[in-house]
Amino acid sequence: MRMWMLPPAGMCRKHLLGEHVELHMLLGSLRRAKNIEGFLTGGLVDPSQLFARHEELVGEMTRRGFKHSSPIDAQECTALAAGYSGRAIINTAANAHDLCKRCPDCAALMAAK
Repeated sequence: MRMWMLPPAGMCRKHLLGEHVELHMLLGSLRRAKNIEGFLTGGLVDPSQLFARHEELVGEMTRRGFKHSSPIDAQECTALAAGYSGRAIINTAANAHDLCKRCPDCAALMAAK
């Protein structure tokens, strides 16, 4: 699971939709009280940003004409993330560098922004 936390307009279709799926995976893990410690210490996820990031990705998906049929509840996200407040730091600069190395499509989109 990973939250890139990069501007969604600068992400290719694959990475935009991939992060969206991974947010739902994170929500499922929080619902089942799964251990996400490795994701937190690795700077891969920030549960406190789950709902806001989901809405940001959905906005870009809608802008691109994708259908979205998997809403999540803000109150549930807030309640589930309460125990993780301040425990995750996502390095967006490192993520941007990593994603541009991995994906030429994202690199081109990010360069155009």
